[in-house]
Amino acid sequence: MARPVTLFTGQWADLGFEELAKKVGEWEFDGLELATWGDHFEVPKALADPSYCAGRREVLERHGLNIWAIGAHLTGQAVCDPIDSRHQGVLDPEVWGDGDPEGVRQRAAERMKDTARAAAQLGIEVVTGFTGSSIWHQLYSFPPNDFAEIERGYEDFAERWGPIIDVFDAEGVRFALEVHPTEIAYDFVTTRKTLDALDNRPGFGINFDPSHFAHQFLDSAAFVTEFADRIYHVHVKDSIKTLDGRTSILGGHLNFGEAGRGWDFVSPGHGDVDFEALFRALNRIGYRGPLSIEWEDSGMDRDWGAPDALAFVRRTDFAPSTVAFDAAFAREA
Repeated sequence: MARPVTLFTGQWADLGFEELAKKVGEWEFDGLELATWGDHFEVPKALADPSYCAGRREVLERHGLNIWAIGAHLTGQAVCDPIDSRHQGVLDPEVWGDGDPEGVRQRAAERMKDTARAAAQLGIEVVTGFTGSSIWHQLYSFPPNDFAEIERGYEDFAERWGPIIDVFDAEGVRFALEVHPTEIAYDFVTTRKTLDALDNRPGFGINFDPSHFAHQFLDSAAFVTEFADRIYHVHVKDSIKTLDGRTSILGGHLNFGEAGRGWDFVSPGHGDVDFEALFRALNRIGYRGPLSIEWEDSGMDRDWGAPDALAFVRRTDFAPSTVAFDAAFAREA
């Protein structure tokens, strides 16, 4: 059988959990990857109310849906980031607190530990998300970087995330970083450095999303092959480049969907990602987990786009072969 197809609910947080579950069930997705914002999966409630997780599963089952992962991107982003006013808009008020940067980082780290505990109560083994990065702003080395400071950024990451992964390990849950610009890992080199910084602990792996590789001109299938043992979850998301000599991969400080960008996110199957090559690579490494559609397309109605994306994945994904194609030629001795 092909892999289950789920919908990541992060871009649907304006809809209530029950309303979204009904809609996605009618579209015949296999499940949801619940975001830990909006009312989709509330970590404090999961820990405070013994019936909360059972209630979430009951709603999913009623609509023919399963769950393999939850997403904690917004909280995870604050663990290592230099904190500014943008974070207040995406963090829970109790994590933001008084906005003191170090206090925000510490409260975010504690919430990530609680997220591992809540995931275990929900009965799932993967939490996807971001880590933030204290050094992303030094990507373009001018004024010239002190590269010892870059190394200290990876040390800071390990110091902050090591204790979080301790809790994940204790709960039997794994964290899957979405390798992504603005994170401590955003390409091949930085992913190796990130894994090394945590001594390649198995509790820390990768949520692979090819849309963040397309405009970096990186090979998604090659990445999956290289980091095969760390691919814990997969997002299906697409992007398209429109580099015409006047547009830039740096984005021009333009919002998604605005004319003049050199690339933009689009519904799966409408962009530059080679999903067949990616799915073949996932077959080669033995990945049998969900393909979670993260739907973002500023030029398309999402109620049309999400089921279109589901249809695209269902017709593009395929199970690996169980026999050699020329086995039929063999003769018995």
